[in-house]
Amino acid sequence: MELNLSPQMADTTIFEGEGGGYYTWTDAKSPALVEAELAAGKLVLQPRGFALPHYADSHKIGYVTQGTCTVGLVSPNNSEEKVVIINKGEAIPVSAGTISWWFNGGDFDVTLIFLGKGSQSYNPGQFNYFFLTGAIGLMGGFSTEFISKIYNFDESDLQKLAKSQVNPFIIKLGPEINMPSESNCTVGEYVFNFENEFFSNANTVEMTADNFTMLDKIGLSAGVVKLERNTIMSPSYSTDSAQRIFYVTKGSGRVQIVGLNGTQSLDAILEEGQIFVVPKFFAVTQLTGENGLEFFCVSTSPRPVLGQLGGIASVWKALSPPVLQAALSISPDFVRDFKSKIE
Repeated sequence: MELNLSPQMADTTIFEGEGGGYYTWTDAKSPALVEAELAAGKLVLQPRGFALPHYADSHKIGYVTQGTCTVGLVSPNNSEEKVVIINKGEAIPVSAGTISWWFNGGDFDVTLIFLGKGSQSYNPGQFNYFFLTGAIGLMGGFSTEFISKIYNFDESDLQKLAKSQVNPFIIKLGPEINMPSESNCTVGEYVFNFENEFFSNANTVEMTADNFTMLDKIGLSAGVVKLERNTIMSPSYSTDSAQRIFYVTKGSGRVQIVGLNGTQSLDAILEEGQIFVVPKFFAVTQLTGENGLEFFCVSTSPRPVLGQLGGIASVWKALSPPVLQAALSISPDFVRDFKSKIE
């Protein structure tokens, strides 16, 4: 079983305009996304950039790598709009079918990375968006006869309603529109702050259904890892059939993945802006470069359980000496030496 797991930058521009752009990874360059039924996208909003209201066909988690963004959410069959302000280092889960809009009210660009499931996507490996309005919006797709009966408007008002917004996807708002600038709800119910969870000597923070209950609904979890230079991450593998997708947010390094029959499936350089996929049950480890390595990871399990092949939780530490002696074909002295070196 040969898989192309090579780390890749976003290879396709879906939209780019005055208000910002949206970029994605396709199966042409990242076939592992399709194999693992995952999807990824990158949203960049310039100052006053506004991503028009829309919903997606897949569950995802958005992570802010730069700037501050105002987000509006309307859950299905709910007439109340929730507005939250999210900052660099924070994540926001968005379920399929939930209406959302995204606005940059600051003076600098905002960048968000979306990682999630692609099993329900019309285009494998990508999130598909259904806009309410604009050049590719749902409103303009219905006939004037239907719209008049639905919203009780005459012909002139119908054209204003359905055709006034001629731009697609992302626009730049003028100063005459006063967008919300404050959250109107309990932010902690919708947003997870990874930065607040990091403390001395910690290099990993996880957002799972155990500490963020909404994740049970979408079947995803996430984590942020920050490694200092010349550090190696203990090898791990999913024990619950979960697929994992990583996005490098800062720094550089190397990654190795080992899969079926002990075959090395990947040995590659990692750079900021790349994604890579770790298939279920495959083992992965990362080695940082001179500037360290940081990444955002999403798993297709809301409560992921990882097996460890290194560190204090390593299976090697748990196995008894005679089992190690037989399995590795080494002497009892070497077994003791090996166990003493597991940290």
